[in-house]
Amino acid sequence: MSDKSKMKLMPLFLSVAGVLLASGVIFYLSSPVNNAEAGISLSHKDSAVVDLGLAVYTKNCASCHGVALEGQANWRRRDADGYLPAPPHDETGHTWHHPDSYLFLMTKYGIEEMIGESYANNMPAYEDTLSDDEIIAALSYIKSTWPGRIQRQHDQITARAKAH
Repeated sequence: MSDKSKMKLMPLFLSVAGVLLASGVIFYLSSPVNNAEAGISLSHKDSAVVDLGLAVYTKNCASCHGVALEGQANWRRRDADGYLPAPPHDETGHTWHHPDSYLFLMTKYGIEEMIGESYANNMPAYEDTLSDDEIIAALSYIKSTWPGRIQRQHDQITARAKAH
């Protein structure tokens, strides 16, 4: 392709690039991931918050994730309908691999809202069911059950996420 041909295509390229960039910015700005909620912190050392969290977890989460946070059997394998069983929230699962803000936003809005597309899952969004304080309390309860080593690793993951 000659330089002259390339120059003729430049306005088209810039237009397409501009539309894609604008679309990405609009999605990012409208996404809950960019909200101030992304700066939340769990309160796993506050006994009142943890006690509330236990009640919230028992009522809303334990039926799928287990009374002892053990999750469902074969949680890493999709079932016949293509859904993953509920993962454990104890130290054997991957919950602690995600920063506070991700856990909060995932619980409040659900994975589909987070990734901006359809995703086969059974996890409901709790935006219309639980208050922000109840979500933070449930997650704080979960974190309070992890061994100290896992809590410290999770604190580091959260700190790195907040630094970005």
